Amino acid sequence: MQEILLSNKELEAVRHIRNSIIHKGRFPSVRELMVELRYRSPRSASVIIEQLLKKRIVRKKADGNLQLIKNFEIDQSRAQTVDVPLIGTVACGLPILAEENIEAMIPVSVKLAKPPNKYFILKAKGDSMNEREINDGDMVLIKQQNYAENTDLVVALIDDKATIKEMKINSENILLLPRSTNKKHQPIILTRDFMVQGIVVSAIPI
Repeated sequence: MQEILLSNKELEAVRHIRNSIIHKGRFPSVRELMVELRYRSPRSASVIIEQLLKKRIVRKKADGNLQLIKNFEIDQSRAQTVDVPLIGTVACGLPILAEENIEAMIPVSVKLAKPPNKYFILKAKGDSMNEREINDGDMVLIKQQNYAENTDLVVALIDDKATIKEMKINSENILLLPRSTNKKHQPIILTRDFMVQGIVVSAIPI
């Protein structure tokens, strides 16, 4: 497999793209990238994006938006990391790991994301789990599996939205419990045939 070489400017662009996806939840605009790379013209930023497309560092999704699929910032320790998909908004009717939901690939230590298991990352929203040290904006590493034990922190797909809650298994039903200092959050009651999407491994404040 041929090694992909990036210029210093291309590496810098990848870092800014990754940071925009993590902190803003989206790929940066051409003008935003122009400012970050200290260019005077948006055309120069467009050329960088075109180069990253040719080198298959980014690609266009079906909806026309760009997606970061490789991250070269820590290649020197590549043997000790695996790429884990960062999931964006879960669209109606799509599974969590549909290609349309993947915003970027994030290198994660194999000590956290242990092969051969599969993992994904969600960006936490709100304060419904702050008593379990999952806060708004945190990246949450999830082990992909369709089962969980009592009191596990699970990812559930409810009304086409991914939610993180503590699972309590009863004889007749399953409760998804918030663990929050904000008492407006209420339990979700589900039937026993409910299936989880994954379990929480670690929350990563950013």
